[in-house]
Order: sequence, then structure tokens, then C-alpha cells
Amino acid sequence: MADAPSQSGGPVPKPWISAIHAYVPGKSAGKDGRPLIKLSANENPLGTSPKALAARDEAVAPSLYPDPDSNALRRALGELHGIDPARIICGTGSGELLAIAAGAYAGPGDEIVYVRYGFSLYDIVARRCGATPVVAPDADYGTDVDRLLALVNENTRVIFLANPNNPTGSFLPKGEIARLHAALPADVLLVIDQAYAEYVAPEDDDGGLALAAEHANVLVTRTFSKAYGLAGERVGWATGAPELIEVLNRIRGPFNLNNTAQATTVAAVGDQEFVAHSRHHNATERTRFVSAIAPLGNYGVRALPSQANFVLLLFEGALSAEAAYEGLAERGYIVRWLPGQGLPQALRITIGTAEQMDAIAAALRDMAENAK
Repeated sequence: MADAPSQSGGPVPKPWISAIHAYVPGKSAGKDGRPLIKLSANENPLGTSPKALAARDEAVAPSLYPDPDSNALRRALGELHGIDPARIICGTGSGELLAIAAGAYAGPGDEIVYVRYGFSLYDIVARRCGATPVVAPDADYGTDVDRLLALVNENTRVIFLANPNNPTGSFLPKGEIARLHAALPADVLLVIDQAYAEYVAPEDDDGGLALAAEHANVLVTRTFSKAYGLAGERVGWATGAPELIEVLNRIRGPFNLNNTAQATTVAAVGDQEFVAHSRHHNATERTRFVSAIAPLGNYGVRALPSQANFVLLLFEGALSAEAAYEGLAERGYIVRWLPGQGLPQALRITIGTAEQMDAIAAALRDMAENAK
């Protein structure tokens, strides 16, 4: 395919770049610019560990370059998870790691596979490196391993799997993850995106870290943006075989984690009590919210099962997702309406405080009962 001519006579982007639709983050204000209570970006309603905040204030002076290899953070993560630090790479959020994984192993003529209603960044990182995104059919908004495997062929280079999945909250158990990996050719990279792993009960672990420790074609990515409450620091990490990590280190950004981010996340790793508290709060409020929504099934509103810190609500009756979105905004809350991800009938709602979730449930009940 020839490059499209530039309208201005300047540099011409590659055609696969022109096909990218920029990532759209969760909004924090209404159409009129009025600040709203933000339940659109899956941020931690409990904030950040006090120990992490204290460490941020004591970080190395900004006049000095940061440790280019994030050694202290990799050691802390290795100790926590029982992983050799040499098998860990840190990135500017897990987004950087997803992008370099795609770019390292796929390009023009290759295919990257992910499930329908998967994380919207997968399409971007696939197109960014010139690969062809291939979307597998879902199973009631979740991952269908057999349908995904049916799309794997000689052109497949990477498979992205979010577990729990964003934006649906669906979760594949350990046996299904193992079955998926066992059926893949050795030269296909399986990327298990565990951005919400800390919200999963420890006994329900999907086995991704163990697979990454045992096989050369598994990369597991995680982030500090969710349960750790450090979205603003932009820190993620990944683990895999030494050869895989060595390749990714060649192309990650130099000095990609600043001094403040490294100091803050090291302290956050050391405060697992905060993480456990966040997990407990989330499970409690998610359960209460889903129970409060259950009676709205009579009005065509239902919540999908979720293992993450959000719930996806489907609007299949008189009350539309758009009307509910606008109605919540009028009441002071911003959530995530998802027509751009093929889900015009859905709202993704972050689990907030008890008071916030009670208010959301009451507002939805009022709107559903009065919808025409």
C-alpha cells in the first residue's frame, strides 16, 4: 500500500498510523465543563498508601537522572512475587510494555489477536507497529478460548488477553489460561494483561505468573495505576523469560521511570496492607452494588459478573445507556459510556466509596422506573 499524499506537502505518516484512533481516557467533567465525581477511569477510591506518599516526598532530587534500570523497584517486586529481578522490566505504565511487546514481535504482514470488547489499547499498539489486528468473537462479553484459538494461523505473532478483562470485568480461570497457552505455537507470544490482578482473590489466581516463569512465550504485565492507587505516577511492570525481557529492554524508553515514580512505587510494594484493604473494599462495595442493581433486571438493566474494580451494566430495556449516562451526569457523576468500543448499550462504572455506589444505584433505579 502506498503512503497517502500529504495535504500540506509535509512528512507523510505510514498508512497504518493513519488508521489509528487515539486512545480516549475516562472523562472527569460534564459537557459544560462542570467537574463531576469521577467513576470513569477505574481509579482507587481509597487514594494512595500513606507510606508511598511519604516516600514520594523524600525522592531523589529532580536534578539527578533516575536509575535507568529501576533496580530497587525490580528487587522489591521480585521479593514480593518470588521472581528473579532479571526477569522483570518496568515501564511507563503497562501501556509502554504492551506497545513494545507488539513492536518487538510483530510488524507489517503479521497479525495480533485479541478478544472483542478487549482493552482498546490493543488495537492501537497492533496498528502502531503495522500489524493487522484480528478480533475474536466473545462469549457473553467474555473470552472464548476456542474462538480465539480458531483465529491463530501462520501469521499470528502476538495474542493479548486482559484478565480480568477491561471493560467487561470477565475473568478466565487458571485452567482456561493454561489450555489457551498449551494450544499456541511456541513462536506466538501470549501477553496476559493483569492490570486488575490485585483485585482478584488470591485463591482465584489465574496462573499467569507461573506460566511466565516456565515458558519462553508468555509475558505478564501489571500496573500500579489501579489497586496501588498510583495512576498519576505512570508505572507498570512485566515479567517473562530472560530472553524476552532482554529484547524488550532494548526498545523501552531510556530513563523511563523518574526518581519520584521509582521511590513511590518501591514504598507502595512494601505496603501490602493497603493493597489488601483496597481489595476488600472493592469486593464489598462491588457485591453491594450488584445486589442493589439486581432488581433492575425487570427494567432491562443487568450487571455482568466482574472480578475487577468496576462493573459493566447493560441497558436492554426502555432506559438506554446514553440516557443513564446523561442522567448520572446531571446528578453529579461521570461514568464511562462505550459506543466507541462497540458497546453503545453499556456503561462501565468504577467502584467508588459506599456513599457513591449507593447514590449511583438509587439514581439508576429512579431512571429505570421512570423511563418511557
